[in-house]
Amino acid sequence: MVLPTALPALSLALAAALTAPAAPTSPPAAPGGACERTAPVLRVPGAEHQRTACLDELTTAGTVASGHTDPADWAGLTPAGLATPSGVPGLQIDGYFPDTSATNTNHAWNHDAQFVLRLPDRWNGGLVVSGTPGNREQYANDRAIGDWALSRGYAFAATDKGNTGPAFHRDGDRPGDAIAEWNRRLTQLTRAARSVVTQRYGRPATRTLATGMSNGGYLVRWQLEHHPELYDGGVDWEGTLWRIQGPNLFTFLPAALRHYPLYAEGGPDAPRAREALHAAGFPAGSEFLWPYHHRTYWDLTQRIYREELDPGFDGATEAGTPFCAPGTTACDADYDYAARPDEVRRAVGRIALTGRIGKPLITVHGTLDVLLPIGRSADAYADMVRAAGRGGLHRSYRIEGGTHTDALTDVFPDRLRPLVPCHRSAFTALERWLGDGRRPPAGRTVPKPPTATPAQLLTHCPLSGVRYPAPAP
Repeated sequence: MVLPTALPALSLALAAALTAPAAPTSPPAAPGGACERTAPVLRVPGAEHQRTACLDELTTAGTVASGHTDPADWAGLTPAGLATPSGVPGLQIDGYFPDTSATNTNHAWNHDAQFVLRLPDRWNGGLVVSGTPGNREQYANDRAIGDWALSRGYAFAATDKGNTGPAFHRDGDRPGDAIAEWNRRLTQLTRAARSVVTQRYGRPATRTLATGMSNGGYLVRWQLEHHPELYDGGVDWEGTLWRIQGPNLFTFLPAALRHYPLYAEGGPDAPRAREALHAAGFPAGSEFLWPYHHRTYWDLTQRIYREELDPGFDGATEAGTPFCAPGTTACDADYDYAARPDEVRRAVGRIALTGRIGKPLITVHGTLDVLLPIGRSADAYADMVRAAGRGGLHRSYRIEGGTHTDALTDVFPDRLRPLVPCHRSAFTALERWLGDGRRPPAGRTVPKPPTATPAQLLTHCPLSGVRYPAPAP
């Protein structure tokens, strides 16, 4: 959701197949020679502006120095020790689609609906598309997703979703417009990127996959529900759940704002407040994460998303009062979604999910996520998919010890595990599912091996949970 740039995703043979592998050998070089020969003729359909560059390195191993990414977009999303692949030359296209908002300042364009497309010289025939987590700009997935996809030979495309920053709710004319635009922008980019891939390589992509974390995971779900014809499948990394009757953000975040201060005080009401937080969905054992999330996430997330979908709650005030005390006027700690007018649920309905996915989807979500608690997010969505009769298309893995932001594993290496290798395991499992019909195991809790080192947890996450590399002697 809101991801600040400060510190602040069986048999032994099957287990091996579901362990995130090292990058494969380079796929064959694309036809047509050096990218300079194709750069002048590539056109992004619908783009108002585009700028092309042939780069010796498309991953962040080179784009940081060349100015073709913005580290501020992805700061705090990945562990410090995450390896950066390299050796991926190719073409990068930056640009934007027509839009009326101007929250994205990348390239000094001051223009939203910005996108980036990266086309490696050595292409494996596939395309990965993604929307950003939180309210970040188009390069936010570069470290967590883009680098790895490019190193495997995929073309990669990402969008800023059409509005960015904590005031994203100012975009649009009616409640829900800003978030609804996110879905439209990923659809727009996917269609455009498929066209550009065909232009660049002389043939269409053999596989188009959607993936993303947090709000980006929500977008994957929505796309597979509404535009399955554009994709072969997707990987949802701790996606946000919007549902008219709940659960959604507004059914658990206000409880956190009400009860956490009493818990933190440590007085006689603290045990009751802790139980209230557990009842709201925040899991037992996650208490060590509550202070940071109260300070950084819960209050801001509740206020700005409530302003987007229910601006009438606080009248003329914009996005409420930070850290207000329960009982004060229009305090988000007192927000009662069920008691709000029907027009609020109609606004949520504009962006709500149904579970009616049309292509294979794999979900990974941490059991210690205390921004989007797993019982109110991934577990609830899995139930929705089954209720919609689409359970055969879905696998949902509960990653023990995972939390919402992987950078927190650097702070609590003995308690948390990163989700990035679990996302990669899910991605490779999806590839095999689509490639030879090898279905991943049924959804389950993936245990955190008690003897695994932080280095092992950063590189391995077998979804079957029955095989793990032994610690070094």
